Amino acid sequence: MPKMKSNSGAKKRFKTTGSGKIKRKKAFKRHILTKKSSKTKRQLGQSTLVATADVPRVKQLLSQ
Repeated sequence: MPKMKSNSGAKKRFKTTGSGKIKRKKAFKRHILTKKSSKTKRQLGQSTLVATADVPRVKQLLSQ
């Protein structure tokens, strides 16, 4: 039986923390930034955790 391949796109987008949770970057920080406030742009720069409903799907993509 060959090894399972992990999803290459998911490997680049998600990281696991020491406790096993999955980190992700926030969306909407690439362009059209002039109409967004400084507070919004600052908060979008921070990483956050994947929602609990999506964790099994992301773990499957990462083959964990």
